[in-house]
Amino acid sequence: MLRLSLLIVLAAAGCSRRAEMSASRNHASAPPSATAAGELRRPVATYSIVARDAATGQMGVAVQSHWFSVGPIVPWAEAGVGAVATQSLVDPAYGPLGLEMMRLGRSAPDALAGLLASDGNREVRQVAMVDARGGIAAHTGARCIAAAGCIVDTENQFSCQANLMEKDSVWPAMADAYLSTQGDLADRLLAALDAAQAEGGDIRGRQSAAILIVAPQSTGKPWADRLFDLRVEDHPEPLKELRRLVGVQRAYNHMNAGDLAMEHGDFEAANRAYSQAEQLQPDIVEISFWRAATLVASGKVDESLPIFKRVFAKEPNWAVLVPRLVDAGLLTDDEAVIARILEQR
Repeated sequence: MLRLSLLIVLAAAGCSRRAEMSASRNHASAPPSATAAGELRRPVATYSIVARDAATGQMGVAVQSHWFSVGPIVPWAEAGVGAVATQSLVDPAYGPLGLEMMRLGRSAPDALAGLLASDGNREVRQVAMVDARGGIAAHTGARCIAAAGCIVDTENQFSCQANLMEKDSVWPAMADAYLSTQGDLADRLLAALDAAQAEGGDIRGRQSAAILIVAPQSTGKPWADRLFDLRVEDHPEPLKELRRLVGVQRAYNHMNAGDLAMEHGDFEAANRAYSQAEQLQPDIVEISFWRAATLVASGKVDESLPIFKRVFAKEPNWAVLVPRLVDAGLLTDDEAVIARILEQR
């Protein structure tokens, strides 16, 4: 792959041309600045990546910080609209306001430019945005705490940004990792975070992390449009924990697909989805239990029994639940079948 320097396009909104330029123009002693309303902004020093997957249209943000519960502050995204990361001496309003402007048809560069123009404290902000058409822009204010900077790649529709880093090689390493990693958007975002940490990350250490990925188009159901919405609030290894949670979420995405198939009476599709979930997370007994229940619903009782046996051996309370599911209409009322299931205890 060509080196990143041949691919990137630097953002006119304030990304540094070279990392050393960014470090030299930032001031480590810069004090927190009050907003026009007098509210003090605290330094959410962090590194993040905002990206749109051109192949799928999915958009997302991933972030790690030495700041408690970074997830509710930095990442914002809406299906069919765009994604935003707002950090440094953070103004969280850039998130909802940026999404609102993009929802009304503004491109990410135009939306960011408009918000910066109205912010008297823009030089302490670090913000990146991508829209549903792939427009991308970022801003690193001159008073963000060094080492600080960003890289915007308009061709590949992503931006990496960081402030208060140990080294000015953090954001270039993130971009290289994103470009060189195979897999879906979640895989590539996580790779960028790992690369940042490998370069030293936040000079103060690490505490929290988050990932938010949304579908390319809105279904009108925001809860369904958020493909990944995971937060690690306070952890000694937030990136490892975030990656573990992404693995669990992948399994439950298959579970959700199985549930939808069950609603439509497609037991074969449901069983395939539950089986995929079980392969991803074999130690989560609930996944195995519902796969077994689906096999019963599709008439494959013999195939279900070894799975029930494994579940009951690990967590006996699932056997107690079986008659209750019958009463709720979620499991067959065939007494002979239920007896065979309970014999697996």
